[in-house]
Amino acid sequence: MLTVDFDRLGIGPGTRVIDVGCGAGRHSFEAYRRGADIVAFDQDAEELSGVDLMLRAMAEAEEVPAGAAARTVCGDALALPFADGEFDCVIASEILEHIPEDDAAIAELIRVLRPGGTLVVTVPRWLPERVCWALSTEYHSNEGGHVRIYRADELRAKIGGRGVRFAHRHHAHALHAPYWWLKCAVGVRKDDHVLVRAYHRLLVWDMMGRPRTTRLAEKLLDPLVGKSVALYFSKPVVDRVAA
Repeated sequence: MLTVDFDRLGIGPGTRVIDVGCGAGRHSFEAYRRGADIVAFDQDAEELSGVDLMLRAMAEAEEVPAGAAARTVCGDALALPFADGEFDCVIASEILEHIPEDDAAIAELIRVLRPGGTLVVTVPRWLPERVCWALSTEYHSNEGGHVRIYRADELRAKIGGRGVRFAHRHHAHALHAPYWWLKCAVGVRKDDHVLVRAYHRLLVWDMMGRPRTTRLAEKLLDPLVGKSVALYFSKPVVDRVAA
C-alpha cells in the first residue's frame, strides 16, 4: 500500500533514493523495483533486518532491473549519516508526526537532497487524525506514538520556509480512515472485534484484488477523508555567477 505517487517522482535506474523512516519497507521496495539505488533508513534495527531480507529476496528473484542497488542503514533521522546533496529523491512517509524535534528532521531531509532533487513528505491528515485522537487516547499516547497533528498548509509552510519549492499535494487511503475510527472507538488493540475483523477483510480484499469499485470509491473519497496527505517539494538549483 503506497502513499507516495512514484509516477510523479520519476524514479528509475540510477536514481539515488533514501526512504527515511522506512518502517516495513513498502516505499523502499517500490523504488528498488523501478531500478533505483535505494537506502532504506530507520532507527529500528529489528524491522530493518526484515527489510534487508526482502530486498535480498527481490534481487535473487530478479524482480529488479540490472544495476539497481539496495542497502539498509540504521540511524537517527535527526543526524543522517550522509553527505550534503547525496540523494536525488528523499522520501519521508508517516514519520514527522512521531518526532518531537521535527524542525531538525526536516532540515536533515533537505540537507541530503541534491539541488534539483525531489522531497516528498506524507503525514496523517488533520481531520481523520483529529477524529482518532478524540475517540482514543491510547491511539496516540504511547511510546513512539504520534506527538502532533499537522495541518497541511502549516506543514507546507514549515518545509517551504527552508528553501525548497512546493510542487504538489494529494491525499491517500480514504478507505483506511473509517477503519482507524472503528479501531479507536472499540479499542485500538481489539483486533478480534467482529467489526474490526470484517473491515480488515475488506481492506485486504481491496489491496490484493484492487477491484474497480473500491478504486473508484477511494479516488472520490480521498479529497474528503483521505487518511494521509502527501506534499512534494523541489530543491532549487542555485546559479553560481562567475566573479
